Amino acid sequence: MILIKNGKIIDPLSKLQNYMDILIQGEKIVKIEEHIEEKDEFTVINAEDCIVAPGLIDIHVHFRDPGFTYKEDIYSGAESAAKGGYTTVICMANTDPIVDNIETLEYILNKGKKAKIEVLQVATITEGLKGEKLTPMEELKKAGAVGFSDDGKPIMNAKVVMEAMTKAKALNMPLSFHEEDSSLIKENGVNMGEVAKHFNLSGSPREAEEVLVARDAVLAISTGAKTNIQHISSKLSVEIIKWAKNMGANIVGEVTPHHFSLTEKSLLEHKGNAKMNPPLREEEDRIALIQGLKDGVLEIIATDHAPHSNEEKSKELNSVPSGIVGLETALALGITNLVRTGHLSYIKLLEKMTINPAKFYGLDRGYIKEGHRADIVIFNPEEKWKVEEFLSKSSNSPFLGKEFYGKIKNTIYKGQVVYSSNKQ
Repeated sequence: MILIKNGKIIDPLSKLQNYMDILIQGEKIVKIEEHIEEKDEFTVINAEDCIVAPGLIDIHVHFRDPGFTYKEDIYSGAESAAKGGYTTVICMANTDPIVDNIETLEYILNKGKKAKIEVLQVATITEGLKGEKLTPMEELKKAGAVGFSDDGKPIMNAKVVMEAMTKAKALNMPLSFHEEDSSLIKENGVNMGEVAKHFNLSGSPREAEEVLVARDAVLAISTGAKTNIQHISSKLSVEIIKWAKNMGANIVGEVTPHHFSLTEKSLLEHKGNAKMNPPLREEEDRIALIQGLKDGVLEIIATDHAPHSNEEKSKELNSVPSGIVGLETALALGITNLVRTGHLSYIKLLEKMTINPAKFYGLDRGYIKEGHRADIVIFNPEEKWKVEEFLSKSSNSPFLGKEFYGKIKNTIYKGQVVYSSNKQ
């Protein structure tokens, strides 16, 4: 049995914010009280000066397995997630082979059962990520897919999106969309603007995102489908999602820690390690994303954890693949750039990293309660630490060498300690 002592529980579902002890037996929480007496048979975790919260949930990660396991695999990705305080992740489907079939889906889910944390999987919306023909959604749902996404590629055919939303609505399944109209983009991963000019590139205009966000917002209103607009990067996209919500759409906006923390100017310092799709944009966009988080327009923080090798990321900027690793720095970025700056409270930050993503995917996760599965993260919000190494196979991050507040002490999944900073 594990006894967590002296910590401040913050639970976004019950709104509990109090100093209480937690007793864990097996996979479950069996007691939450202001004082639980220690016994010899208990393993005691002293959470003094720490916040005790539900294990974090990331609905947007790339574990590169199968097909690109030199960058990441399910086990290394799970290690990275546990270090970041995550107990549940949802993997995207742009692997090799692509997750548009039951065989590949079952391979990932079976391997995921042996991982340190819970690894769930979406299937693609369209066969082969081609944006033309829908996958057999009902069969993939029965086989264990928790949702559908063509992340990595936009679906350019509106008729296909409409069909997908209608089908997903009937199945009560969520859809997540990557919104970038490639016909408007000359070089992806870099915002069209002054920084792109510095590198003699045209870059990616914000309109490439906004036109597809607008289209899918309208379709979400008409179909009622559970719709997630992934990795929002532009000011206008936030306003479109706000409008769609007001019109009754079952729509959520997702934002990454790098988009609310950085601007396009980061490419001048970090080059390939600050290149991602959609790109980092301007300060007014970053501020709009933060305002969207404050207003509740953007309900979910997800990392878009996207590992690449050092060799790939050290190429000429135009040849560098887009994406950064994000699981191990996400909570600290939220604490440093959202809470300590006064934009969000701890309970609001945790809401966007626990219960909101759980609700969107219909998961019974993201809260702390007696009788519920013991998925817990313990972190010291006042402790400063330096980003020096990753448990991920990859280290492509613009945050390497930077210092942030919010040190994760322990991650507990199904009643077992799967990460402890004391062991590092």
